[in-house]
Amino acid sequence: MGDTYTQLYIQLVFAVKGRNNFIQFAWEEELYKYITAVVQNDNHKMLSINGMPDHIHIFLGLNPVIAISDLVKDIKRASNNWINDKEFIKGKFEGQSGYGAFSYGKSQIDHVRKYIINQKKHHEKLSFKTEYISLVKLFEITFKDEHLFEFYD
Repeated sequence: MGDTYTQLYIQLVFAVKGRNNFIQFAWEEELYKYITAVVQNDNHKMLSINGMPDHIHIFLGLNPVIAISDLVKDIKRASNNWINDKEFIKGKFEGQSGYGAFSYGKSQIDHVRKYIINQKKHHEKLSFKTEYISLVKLFEITFKDEHLFEFYD
């Protein structure tokens, strides 16, 4: 009986509900470490994580035993509960419904990692809406504006 071998690199992107700027610099590193533990607990390989106060990018080596939708559900549920348990914000923290998942080849790993690490620099010049729509178009994904994240300019 043969073993299963895979090489699946996925960038996940998801937003805070209402696109609120709730993820604060003071605790974002702790949040990213927590999310990394969730990802690794499901036997995925965390390659990079970073974001802005209203959205997060995660780049990982995917364990194909777990569906991407289940992984995102685990990350959102766990991080929502963690933020709420820590009472980092007034009221209830939630992630917006939906997410983006984009696949890459091995030769693109360094580029994607650097892109995610430099999120704050990118967003000095680029809005999340522009960034996200650019990704969707780059991957030639058919979409409707009304089904994207809530964007507030």
